[in-house]
Amino acid sequence: MRFVLSVVVGLILPLTSLTAQQPRDTLSSFTSDAEFVAYYRGVLEERERARRAADSAYRHRMEASERCRQHALDLKVATGTGGAPKTAVIGGQVLTADSMALAGVQVVISPLKMGTMSGKDGRFHLLVPAESLATPRQVKVDARIIGYLPVDRTITVSRGDSVDMSVRMCDWGGVALNAVVVTSDFVVDGAAAFGQARSDQITNTQHAGVDEGGIVKAHGNHLVILRRGRLFTVAIGSATLQSRTAVDAFGPDVNPRSTWYDELLVAGDKVVVIGYSYERGGTEVGVFNINEAGALKYVATYQLRSNDYYSSRNYASRLIGNKLIFYAPLYLWGSPDDVLAALPAARRWSRGAKDSAFKRIVPPPRIYRSPQPLLGDDITLHTVTVCDLSQKNLGCEATVIVGPSGRVFYVSPNAVYVWASSWNWRSPGADERAMLYRMPLDGSAPSALGVAGTPVDQFSFLESADGQLNVLVRSEAYGDAMWLPEIARGDVALLRIPIKAFANGEDRVPWWRYRRLPAPRDSSRYEFHNRFVGTYLLYGMGSGWGRPRGDTTTLFAIQWNGNDDDRVSRLRLAHGVDRIEAMGDDAVIVGADSSDLQFTGIHLANGPSIAQRYTLPGASQGELRSHGFFYRMDSADVGVLGLPVSGAGRPGYRHLIDGSAGVLFLRNSAQRFSPLGVLGTTARAGNDHCRASCVDWYGNARPIFLRGRIFALLGYELVEGTIDGTGITELQRISFAPVEQTVAR
Repeated sequence: MRFVLSVVVGLILPLTSLTAQQPRDTLSSFTSDAEFVAYYRGVLEERERARRAADSAYRHRMEASERCRQHALDLKVATGTGGAPKTAVIGGQVLTADSMALAGVQVVISPLKMGTMSGKDGRFHLLVPAESLATPRQVKVDARIIGYLPVDRTITVSRGDSVDMSVRMCDWGGVALNAVVVTSDFVVDGAAAFGQARSDQITNTQHAGVDEGGIVKAHGNHLVILRRGRLFTVAIGSATLQSRTAVDAFGPDVNPRSTWYDELLVAGDKVVVIGYSYERGGTEVGVFNINEAGALKYVATYQLRSNDYYSSRNYASRLIGNKLIFYAPLYLWGSPDDVLAALPAARRWSRGAKDSAFKRIVPPPRIYRSPQPLLGDDITLHTVTVCDLSQKNLGCEATVIVGPSGRVFYVSPNAVYVWASSWNWRSPGADERAMLYRMPLDGSAPSALGVAGTPVDQFSFLESADGQLNVLVRSEAYGDAMWLPEIARGDVALLRIPIKAFANGEDRVPWWRYRRLPAPRDSSRYEFHNRFVGTYLLYGMGSGWGRPRGDTTTLFAIQWNGNDDDRVSRLRLAHGVDRIEAMGDDAVIVGADSSDLQFTGIHLANGPSIAQRYTLPGASQGELRSHGFFYRMDSADVGVLGLPVSGAGRPGYRHLIDGSAGVLFLRNSAQRFSPLGVLGTTARAGNDHCRASCVDWYGNARPIFLRGRIFALLGYELVEGTIDGTGITELQRISFAPVEQTVAR
């Protein structure tokens, strides 16, 4: 899919430990290959029966949903029978289409700003004070809950009236959701890795101690850089920057055609490159040794069966200590007779390697069955693989759960989470079969919960130190595969669930644990962004991969560890919400209007408020990924941020094609921004004789703060600057652009 898009573009444009909180039960695994094959055969047979009935069932479902909508709300108004004198009573019962009581429905009366939740019997009761009804008044009654169509009705209410409502909630008519996940027998000590977080961490990661695959990493006195199918090292230890090594990011016996080399990680003296090959059909892990002089020596390439892991926002790989953790889906299309050959396997690549060289990395006891029926067309082996980089030969093991293909992948210092859902819109009761899986990093068995809705990306998650998992979900989101995070829509809710509630997947999260939040109504904006910062959840809409707009937008902020009575703060911004980042205990929102790049600082203590603004005229973001930003915190309320920037009005997708003009540095001091300046590029596009991975899917510019020094990575340039007084001054720069192809042997 990435290959096709790149061709089109080319044509168009020449630890806190949670041991005490472990789940009480786990998923059920298989005991043998034969049992797994029989299970898969049964899934296919059941799916075929469901497919034959799908069109008829879908039509009946739509007809029933329409009938339900036509009779969604009945009411009786009795005049002059209210409870207290001159007050009005609005009450009733919320039912499903099958006349079952529905608890946890939020009933709101606007513009009176009154609301309540339906109880276990579906009943609700609101008392309208007399002062709100000086004259007969029209009010709108709105009932909402995730998984059902909203119901609203405008009624006229007078003092003394008693309104008895029968509210019938209609389901969406067929949003298909189902689940999957993975794990490894390797034990990963997340708490220890957290404590070992080093001062040379240069990547803007979601969690300290959990490194993420990127395009630049530090190793001793060198920077290791991955770009356009090559690895580079630049020495930074002496007075002058020096280019040390430029080698292929693949081995001499590997044909790089139709292969994307995306992510780089460094563990000890090993450099690991994660890529995906459409030519060979799988995830590739290239291993190199690096010495103190910055020289790279190719060791081996390992190929793992998988489909493309790419996400426009997420990263496939994580590193905790010496344990490489990565997620990849493996879609099942074959017959039961061939399914064993599709299970996760690995081989050490050599020229002319045969399929027989693949060795299984998942035994039957590490393959877990879905707790729910799989009726969709998209059966997938969701696989998390853990590889031990401390071994001489890369040793990898995986855990798999069979499920549908929709997914969002999140790694905390303690566990891997996969939220899985189906893309089969016609599956009956689909919204009742979304699953959230938890894979502990201590190697124990995964557990699960039935859930509703779908997160947008990895930043929709936070495993908090109080033993809770917090997740923002939307009713019309589709996971983080490829570009799906960019099209999330629908209702918004915050799920907060104890980690100890995870079990064997038979339980579903009760509705009352979903806190309904206001949905953004900025219809001219393209993309939804969310982030947990401190004790707040922030979210809003931005332009993303599209062209910046010139209108305002709303930032929403809510304390995620509060209660349902806490107010949602709405802050009106003069720009879109294209990036939400932490600045110590506060946040910065970055977005472009039609001509300028805007930074808005949000102070979160004592309630969210706009504390500061800065405008960079004639500019836009140069990078969209989270790694494009970095904030160096010097003290509690003082620090410096860096962000690649480009020309005004540039659509977000152009970062795949064009480099950034420079990296902007801003000082944040006592909630006041002051510009330090831009370290800009002087390079001009030239022929780098690229042989592989010739689109910068992960960008090509980064701010780098390392041991008190400041750098800007700009394509094939590395620029060092120093802050002198009120500005940043260039000290030196180096170009490491490839002159000729070199092979690391």
